[in-house]
Amino acid sequence: MATQDRRIVFSTDPEPESEHQAVSLPANPAAAIPSLQQNFPVRVFLERKGRGGKTVCVIKGVMSPPAGKQALLKLLKQRLGTGGAVKGDNLEIQGDHRETIVAMLRELGYQAKAAGG
Repeated sequence: MATQDRRIVFSTDPEPESEHQAVSLPANPAAAIPSLQQNFPVRVFLERKGRGGKTVCVIKGVMSPPAGKQALLKLLKQRLGTGGAVKGDNLEIQGDHRETIVAMLRELGYQAKAAGG
């Protein structure tokens, strides 16, 4: 059987393949994707509660696929020289780096704002 004659006989996918719209990452996977981010601002919070007195910057509102969030986290960790993790939909960076993070996010095309105390 030639590869041109192949078709799906049975699929558990509720939507046909032709209707899937894959989101392609830009050249820099950490950069904002305008079609996903639209006008949603990214907020950078400072948290200390429940962390044993340690300060953590929490970045909320990044509309990006998981690979984009991982790339953004990696970029932030490298430039800031600190640790961090993706927790759910939020990114966490160790230490108080709010102003630097906001500046870096704006360079990447995000509408970033510092929030919280």
